[in-house]
Amino acid sequence: MSKGDGAESEENQLTGDGDVVRGDRFSGGPARGFLSSLAADERIFAADLDIDRAHVVMLAEQGIIEDEIAGDILTALNVVEVNGHDSLPEGEDVHAAIETAVVGEVGHDGGKMHTARSRNDEVATCIRYRLREDVLALLETTLALRSALLEVAESNAETVMPGYTHLQPAQPTTVGHFLASYEQAVSRDTARLLDAYGRINQCPLGAAAFAGTPFDVDRERVAELLGFDALLDNSMDAVSTRDFLVETIAAAANLATTVSGLAEDLVIYSNRGFVELSDDYASTSSIMPQKKNPDTLELARAVAGDAHSGLSGLLTTLKGLPRAYNRDLQRATPHAWDALDAVIDATDVAAGAVATATWNEDALADAAGEGFSTATGVADLLAMCGVPFRTAHEVVATAGAGDYDALDAAAEEVLGAPLAEFVAPEEVESALDVETSVAMRDSVGGPAAETVVEALANARATLVADETTTTELAESLEAAGETLQMEVNDYA
Repeated sequence: MSKGDGAESEENQLTGDGDVVRGDRFSGGPARGFLSSLAADERIFAADLDIDRAHVVMLAEQGIIEDEIAGDILTALNVVEVNGHDSLPEGEDVHAAIETAVVGEVGHDGGKMHTARSRNDEVATCIRYRLREDVLALLETTLALRSALLEVAESNAETVMPGYTHLQPAQPTTVGHFLASYEQAVSRDTARLLDAYGRINQCPLGAAAFAGTPFDVDRERVAELLGFDALLDNSMDAVSTRDFLVETIAAAANLATTVSGLAEDLVIYSNRGFVELSDDYASTSSIMPQKKNPDTLELARAVAGDAHSGLSGLLTTLKGLPRAYNRDLQRATPHAWDALDAVIDATDVAAGAVATATWNEDALADAAGEGFSTATGVADLLAMCGVPFRTAHEVVATAGAGDYDALDAAAEEVLGAPLAEFVAPEEVESALDVETSVAMRDSVGGPAAETVVEALANARATLVADETTTTELAESLEAAGETLQMEVNDYA
């Protein structure tokens, strides 16, 4: 490509410490490294190139810059992409470095790529553009975790296990019911991320520094080329707000908390011999060869702290900022990237651990009746036979043990009559049985097998719908990318 007039002098200028944004002024000094975000900006390198392309195409379509110059700039952007982030010249950030590289290729006309925009709206758009990709990746991990939970739950709808409150034996339930509880929670995490995606997918470009631009720009066209669903109308809000980051990281932190709870349960159940993790999701001790440790789940549990700290750091950065753009925002985004990366990895590991774990049915069945876990079932039975529940509760509590003789003696003490006067002995014996106790609890959402199977079918339908939505979102971005590339090819 031939450089425009003055390119040589500009190229010489750019071999120093300056860039096209600052020139020679404010280009050096001890704070240069402190100001620069160029290394951290590698994550939005590809996003910035696409945003540059869409902006330049729009400028040409609107007659704001000449087609030939647009073609030169777009060709230069392709060169920058091929050379990669590591080949960028020194710069304050990726936006300035890319523009500097383009000017180095094209000459002073390369600076026309920045017409009618600011780095303020540019970076806000880059963050949203890249964040969509990360949220889709996180959505995929929630779908994989839900799929694993449902598959194992469906296979264990009748596998009895102990249920706990306060880590004390409480009532018997099933593995299917237990895992379905987590699937339902992760389903809500999916819904939160889908909601957040809709507000991420709004385009700030065209807001310029914060007060718009006098150029006849077509903001809707840029949004279309970049696959955004809508514009952020108010130009000051467009460059200032990072609420979409808060919402996204809050959703990720909530997901991390859900995953942490699942990991904690599996760590405890592994300790009690209820479940064995696959070797792929466990490790041994460096000194004790007999040990099998649930290390991956322990790390997944810890990620919740990372996500929570990221959210706290982000909110703390944002809480004192005036309108419109402030450089503090440069420190806001890394909190989001770090949290998202950690939560994606933790959720992926949790899905794999669930899918490959082996449940010990014998150990679960033996433990399901521990601690007189069917006591509530007996109290419910007495209440069904006309005894006030609070009185029935007192009878069972007085008995303190899950055998008929103890219950009969307690009935004499509390009710002043044998137990048989209130309920048939065989019904009491049946209620004391773990499997019967579970089967009795057939209210909506309960652990009875037929209830769990119905709930799992509904959950499966919701999962399929969410998978379809996520796929459609990804396909929409892919289609927009193809459209942008075709428009670029008309010039470059």
